[in-house]
Amino acid sequence: MFAPYMRWAKTRPEPAFDLAGSNLLGCTLDDLPGARDVLELNGLNPDGWPPLVEAIAARYGVTADRVTTAPGASGANFLAMAALVRPGDEALVERPAYDPLLGSLRLLGARIARFDRPWSDRWEVDVQRVRDALSPATRLVVLSSPHNPSGALVSDAALDGIARLAEERGFHVLVDEVYLDGVYHGRPRPAALRSDRCLSTSSLTKAFGLSGLRAGWIVAAPDVIAAACRVRDVVDGVGSFPSDRLALLAFQRLPSLEARARAILEPNLALLDAFIRGRRELEWVRPAGGNVAFPRLAGVEDTTEFAQRLLAEHSTAVVPGSFFEAPAHFRIAFSCARPTLEHGLERLGLGLDRLPATPAV
Repeated sequence: MFAPYMRWAKTRPEPAFDLAGSNLLGCTLDDLPGARDVLELNGLNPDGWPPLVEAIAARYGVTADRVTTAPGASGANFLAMAALVRPGDEALVERPAYDPLLGSLRLLGARIARFDRPWSDRWEVDVQRVRDALSPATRLVVLSSPHNPSGALVSDAALDGIARLAEERGFHVLVDEVYLDGVYHGRPRPAALRSDRCLSTSSLTKAFGLSGLRAGWIVAAPDVIAAACRVRDVVDGVGSFPSDRLALLAFQRLPSLEARARAILEPNLALLDAFIRGRRELEWVRPAGGNVAFPRLAGVEDTTEFAQRLLAEHSTAVVPGSFFEAPAHFRIAFSCARPTLEHGLERLGLGLDRLPATPAV
């Protein structure tokens, strides 16, 4: 199985209160005025619909030859990896990691090496750890910022340091930035703007509530973009023209979509913060923004049983940390409707109340 977490996410029972899925609360057609008017079924869409590519490029302040579209952020990650990695090449990936990042590399036949973003360092990226884990065979370094599952940002100093390493040694750096537009304070510069060796991937899903469009993109040097387009020739050809039309409309409406998202995410994060501060069993690194957090459950080595019991007894879902290689933690999303989060946290509290007493963390 290439990505066990995704299999679990698609087949788990549907709870009354879903705090596991990290998509932003989905937009309706009313949240995207003009959507019905722009829909067309067919059009010329060779390597990404040019008006959409240009809109993405303008947002990043780059030329259009540095952008291509993709089927969501996961599709963007796959296209980028397939453009840069051949069977037997080495890819160096953060740990903990979002499972499909590893799954794509497994599918491509890469050899996977790891560097740690440890809980003890508040999930920070240490450039020296990356340097120590590199080998002459390293072709790609893969990380996320904000980090999935913890929501921690990679510092500017770390991103710049890794970019310099990439320039010195000739590898590329892929940074999954799908949660970055949900960081409203101190948002760092995208990785792709730091070096031609760096790539940024993202989509309209997590920060804007448009998961159904599968509107993703890659920002990178022109040669990487050209290679990713050739990969897309054998993946989904040219993509979905109706989705691209709607995605362009979304880019024209980004201020209002961001205001909607911010009105959901910021109050929900404050609510989750208050909940965790009030629970002696939990400790966390407060996310910089985005949609997810990754608290640790004191006195529990593996949260899988706790998550299963929470789902069975309280119809509330969180993601066991074992899917992210950190079993003492669980991932909780705060990007849902406010009542879902409120009732879900209430039931999470009931589940925590049933645990054996542990010392305060």
